Amino acid sequence: MSTQSMAPLAGQATLIGSWHALAQISAGAKLAHTKAAVAAVFPSWAPLNNAILLDQTDPPASVGQLAELYTRAGVESWALWLPSPATSLDEPSHLDELDGMKPETATLVMRRPLPQLPQALRGHAGVVRTSVAAAARASDEPVPADDLDEPDPSCRIDGWVMVDGSSAVAGAWSYLHGTDCGIYAVGTVPEWRRRGLARALMLHVLSDAYRRGARTATLQSTPMGQSLYTSLGFSVVGRYEEWVPA
Repeated sequence: MSTQSMAPLAGQATLIGSWHALAQISAGAKLAHTKAAVAAVFPSWAPLNNAILLDQTDPPASVGQLAELYTRAGVESWALWLPSPATSLDEPSHLDELDGMKPETATLVMRRPLPQLPQALRGHAGVVRTSVAAAARASDEPVPADDLDEPDPSCRIDGWVMVDGSSAVAGAWSYLHGTDCGIYAVGTVPEWRRRGLARALMLHVLSDAYRRGARTATLQSTPMGQSLYTSLGFSVVGRYEEWVPA
């Protein structure tokens, strides 16, 4: 089965750059390239084992190459991301099947120009810059503010948390690539959701990015986050269709 190649989605170079930066702080991690794809290989950080299919002219051959690559690295679980121009999660995939793989989910690629209404971007006193690991943890469980790590000066990924009271209860990462800021892993501890904390955190990150020269922001959204990002001025420009080994 073959399909047509397409232009890179907005923020794709930023996303790949963020994977490269994260690989510098994860044991045994690397960014690997095949003839048609770029793969994030993270033996000790399972959720980051993803590959973007850059050339979709022969997906089955690419799957075989990627499967071999991940097997050699000792990685059992990984996902293949197929860029698509579809702007809705309801639209069917342009691939009916892919040998050895099954469709898992899809995320919407969203983009926001930052020069528009920069006065609307504002910082928040409760937002703290920290390590990527601490930000990831605060997305799932409360982290005592006194236990937050200092930012790692060698890491080009910025970790952010929102502190409410004495605990960090929301987190995100950001990565600046040229004039584009990628925002990733946004999450709020379940008990603290629907209080505007993720929105305030996003505005702070966008404000910081604007001050450092970013003029666009890009991210990948799940259905849960789409309404928040839309309210912040993000528009859907495509999606990644995620396939995993069957």
